[in-house]
Amino acid sequence: MTIKKVTTEAELQTAFDFRRSVFIEEQQVPEEEEYDEFDALDAPCDHILVYYNEQPVGTGRLRVVEDYGKLERICILEEYRKYGLGKEVIVGLEQIARDKGLTKAKLNAQSYAEGFYEKLGYQREGEEFMDCGIPHILMKKYW
Repeated sequence: MTIKKVTTEAELQTAFDFRRSVFIEEQQVPEEEEYDEFDALDAPCDHILVYYNEQPVGTGRLRVVEDYGKLERICILEEYRKYGLGKEVIVGLEQIARDKGLTKAKLNAQSYAEGFYEKLGYQREGEEFMDCGIPHILMKKYW
């Protein structure tokens, strides 16, 4: 397993392909809600790819929002979800946040994944809310 920061348009397109597969096709998120102004190489955020056996199989991105590293668009292709790669994406995004001098992170977790994020040190804040027709919760972590 390796994590690589996206630096080329081809890598960014690979990340988009994964998001299309997981969010749009699998979870039925409307395409117009999946992609936004932060989906460009020159946008103020960092995209990463996670590799398994030298093949990219997942992605995520980090934006600085206020004084938090906000973890977003985290996904792993379905057939690779059993290898612990989601954790690797989180760890990779948190390292980018640390490298930027940040001391905390937050994310909007799909509610079913709350236990996954709790194991990684995130704590729920507030009530459940809907985003793209999917129940979510705000979770935060401090280091």
